Amino acid sequence: MTVANAVDDQMRNAAEQGRIWALAARGQRDLAEVAGAYPELFPARPFDAALFSNVASAIAFGAPWCDAARLRITNRAVLWGFALDWLVDYVATSREEIDQISARCLAVADGGTPAPDDPLGGFLAELRDELATAPAFAEARPLWRGELRKVLDAMAREWDWKHRPTMDGGPAPLPSFTEYLDNADNLACTLVNVAHWIYSGDPATLANLEQLIEASAEVQRILRLVNDLGTYERDLRWGDLNALMLVEDRSEVQRRIDELVGRARGLLAPLRSSCPEQADYLARQIGFSSGFYRSADFWGAL
Repeated sequence: MTVANAVDDQMRNAAEQGRIWALAARGQRDLAEVAGAYPELFPARPFDAALFSNVASAIAFGAPWCDAARLRITNRAVLWGFALDWLVDYVATSREEIDQISARCLAVADGGTPAPDDPLGGFLAELRDELATAPAFAEARPLWRGELRKVLDAMAREWDWKHRPTMDGGPAPLPSFTEYLDNADNLACTLVNVAHWIYSGDPATLANLEQLIEASAEVQRILRLVNDLGTYERDLRWGDLNALMLVEDRSEVQRRIDELVGRARGLLAPLRSSCPEQADYLARQIGFSSGFYRSADFWGAL
């Protein structure tokens, strides 16, 4: 390769990276506007500007072939998941409150109108109505609602693990590593992915939606553990559960990630023939998170 060719390659590579960063920048501004419309949901701490940037960057680098309009609902679905997580993990003070949150969200998913004092439901209704503009939503709506229910149940289950006392009034025993990993729906990754796929309207994607959801669930478990490896110190400070609290050695978590990645490859292999773009989308989620959590976290400081 000549020097001139090498320079041209670097310019092309940088131009592509710049294009993706532009997608992220547009997404960040949109998320900031959403947060401004729902100030009760998004206090400046921990919902700082870096959180919006991190979310938009993850989505842009996960699906760089999309334009900003197509990624808008994906970005917003992630932000809604962060709002739900914040309310359940750090704002709610009783299981009754969490059950009420779940009931209100499911009512909105079923077409209900949220109360004026329910900003989480209001934001979810916006997402539902935008999804409804996609022709595929009418048929795929039960899948989306089903993933929403999984997320709500998983977040409530983790709240129970952290707060339910034992008979003697002491703290509840921690879940096993396997139980914790089986609860990875609390990450809401697959819920976001289903919204992304429904909104895309791509026939090949829609024809393979159930297989994509199966693969996404495996990817979600990987992301749960990759996240935990990168956020252990923050989880200790915030009182969150983390996989490293449930094993004797950090290497056990890494071994499980390696196993899950192998299984994910097997699930993604046939999808590369039927819907290669979405197989790449899931693979890129693993890659981006593996790199991101080496030195950063999505949340801002409390």
